[in-house]
Amino acid sequence: MMIIERQSRLKELLAAKGVSSLDSLAQELNVSASTVRRDIESFEQSGLVSRAHGSVVWVGEKPAAARPYAFIQRMDFQTEAKIQIAKAARHLVAPGDTVLIDGGTTTYHFAQQLLGMSIQLVTNSLPIADLFLNDDQVELILAGGLMYPRYGVFLGPMAETMLASIHTKTMFLSVAGIFGSQLYNQNQLLVEVERRMMQQAQNVVLLVDSGKFSQQALVKLGSLDQIDTVVSDRALAMEHQLAIKDAGCKLIMAAE
Repeated sequence: MMIIERQSRLKELLAAKGVSSLDSLAQELNVSASTVRRDIESFEQSGLVSRAHGSVVWVGEKPAAARPYAFIQRMDFQTEAKIQIAKAARHLVAPGDTVLIDGGTTTYHFAQQLLGMSIQLVTNSLPIADLFLNDDQVELILAGGLMYPRYGVFLGPMAETMLASIHTKTMFLSVAGIFGSQLYNQNQLLVEVERRMMQQAQNVVLLVDSGKFSQQALVKLGSLDQIDTVVSDRALAMEHQLAIKDAGCKLIMAAE
């Protein structure tokens, strides 16, 4: 494949996915990771992509429906807190576990911590699934359905039906806001799938940075007493720590 042809195809892949990993791009193009890395460096200099913690994020021009805008826009928000939360939550997964991971940027950072672990992983998130395309230690199960490009997730009745057929040890999710003891997210279909996910797991773990507290969003997902464990960052106010514990949840504070 000629350089111009390869780079053109690489741009198409990045534009379609929004967020991808070097290894998965190399596999799809049937070239080495070092070749893709050189092309990505060239794109980065041209302002077409940015790199965030092992992933490549497309920021070039494209049709509005071609990438999960909200997901990409949130990748650089509260990043350090999300990474610390992800590292703390990593210890809740052991080799051989079956885990269910909801879509979102916090859960994306968490999924990166699981690379190379021998686990079964179920997700409805394309960016998360893309991380594991070349990971032969992970048995990946992608819950399909109606594609919601703003968040890069599958939603709707088909996704819910598929999820209803599986059972996992632990589910990891994030939310748009917590107000009082109530959990909120931005989309009704998203919330319906998350509710189904919560029903299919023995334990539910909420990964949420301190900035999400005292915030509301469009749709109420549920309440803190439906959560087994909350993982947050050290900036979490004492009043919110007490509310979590009062709801009967275990609280894990990420290291700085």
